[in-house]
Amino acid sequence: MDGRAISTDGSAEMVSVGWLDPRAVALREAMEIEMGVIYAPSFGRYTREIQSLLGSAFNVDSSTVVATVLAVIGDVPVGHAGLRPCDDRGSLEVKKVVVDPAHRGRGISRSLMLELERIARERGAPSLVLQTGDLQPVAISLYESLGFQLIPPYPPFHLLANALCYEKVLSAE
Repeated sequence: MDGRAISTDGSAEMVSVGWLDPRAVALREAMEIEMGVIYAPSFGRYTREIQSLLGSAFNVDSSTVVATVLAVIGDVPVGHAGLRPCDDRGSLEVKKVVVDPAHRGRGISRSLMLELERIARERGAPSLVLQTGDLQPVAISLYESLGFQLIPPYPPFHLLANALCYEKVLSAE
């Protein structure tokens, strides 16, 4: 499945890759730096024990990932998103949605999310869930515009005072 073109948004091609694909890793590393700057002041208020629990939640075990999608323009990877199982109902959790800052505002994150939704439906998942922070208004707006509904924070994100968790129930189409 790695490298298979799966759809296009008119400007970026959606390509299925492995979680450890170097292009995917590079996009996630850039995201971690950006999120670190945004959330460092609030993250520093937590105890080391809670920081450790949250660190484990933010670090994704590659063996748990069921899908990774790159948005590619030409040969340049410009966006990333992944899915992993999250509960005994078969729901999938959206992980690490990122678009390179130079390519934001073009609908690439929406295309990534729609591709994840397509994959989840194909896998028979009843819903998608995700966690984001309160300092990401553009992400919040995107998720809500796609029909995600705010839910109580699920573990371990319930430990974060600024965690926002969302779910989108997937109907059979």
